[in-house]
Amino acid sequence: MFLLIKKPLLITLTCFSVFISFAHAQKLKIKPETLVIRSDALVISKDLLGKNTKYDIPFKQLVEEADLLLKMKPLSVLDKSLVAASGDKHDYYSLATYWWPDPSKPNGLPYIRHDGERNPEIFKGTDFNELILVSNSVETLSLAYWYTGNEIYAAKATQLLNCWFINPATRMNPNLQYAQAIKGLNDGRGIGIIETHYLVPIVDGLALIEGSSSYTESDKNAMHEWLDKFYIWLTTSKNGLDEKAAKNNHGTWWDVQAVDFALAVGRVNEAKTILEEAKIKRIALQIEPDGRQPLELERTNSLNYSIFNLEALTTLARLGERVNVDLWKFTTQDGRNISKALSYVAPFADTSKKWPKEDLHEAKRERIFPLLVEALHHDYNMTWNELLHQFAGNPVSGQHWRLTWVNEN
Repeated sequence: MFLLIKKPLLITLTCFSVFISFAHAQKLKIKPETLVIRSDALVISKDLLGKNTKYDIPFKQLVEEADLLLKMKPLSVLDKSLVAASGDKHDYYSLATYWWPDPSKPNGLPYIRHDGERNPEIFKGTDFNELILVSNSVETLSLAYWYTGNEIYAAKATQLLNCWFINPATRMNPNLQYAQAIKGLNDGRGIGIIETHYLVPIVDGLALIEGSSSYTESDKNAMHEWLDKFYIWLTTSKNGLDEKAAKNNHGTWWDVQAVDFALAVGRVNEAKTILEEAKIKRIALQIEPDGRQPLELERTNSLNYSIFNLEALTTLARLGERVNVDLWKFTTQDGRNISKALSYVAPFADTSKKWPKEDLHEAKRERIFPLLVEALHHDYNMTWNELLHQFAGNPVSGQHWRLTWVNEN
């Protein structure tokens, strides 16, 4: 998911026996306590490796990605050249995605909004890109460790976690007070909390390296403390409450983060409350009876945002399974549900099929495929299955969802 590293190394499938010691492989067949990734699917795909299955190539690509990451310099919020209004480099800082200098003003201030047009400034001197890279890298390395048992991957993942979250000298303060600042208008805003949806894979990464000797009890306690403090900030601060109140994908992704982090630190009842409220706040209010998502369709990149909100809804439903709150089966009296929203978007996995609205930019339609894989864990739908087989194509680096595609019909 969101992988930025693409260039592979040449590692053949015959190296399986080198990577996986028998004893460690047996230990790691026990399902990891992941929250979003389906651990039962991981076990199935792992058991089938090396048997000429569809998992061999995605596994090979995963190991190649992880090997590249072994050379990666640990990243820190101290690396950025810009600083938040607090003056503390430990505070995460980013700029508003769709805000640009006002050409009618000599200094361009205050910035003005062009929805759907990403300002390249957001990648320069901020923490935004580095946060994504840390999250992607920890996910990749943790998966590689769980599949192979090779301690080198867990050690690298722990090194990255230590630099970004644990070491007092380099760690990020557990808040997003200064995210998506708008030059000339504010120092940060609730909308910026969308950026920490990239941290959700981190939680599963921690579960995947749980048995590692590199990820110590001290590291585990430090990550628990950081996530708990961030959860408290997320659920009590003005920025956090502003984002919680958002009716569109921002609100859905707030729910995902709050539930994921709550479950990670043992706040189960709080997670259940958020999930129960999501039935009306997110599903009933965001989805029309025919599956359209009006708040996403009004955007200038409407297919992209329809997929993005579905990614949040399906993740939220997956988290609900962990605490027996069934969001997937929830349906309003007039037929609004997650399945209906997916069925509306799913046909556009076929890139030759024209989306009914003219968007500024073409969406990355391959993001529909992991949604279909997840949906097939809940219900068999011939159309979804056919779309996967017809249009998913050959495995591409970064498509870790292929390792959880176990529901063949």
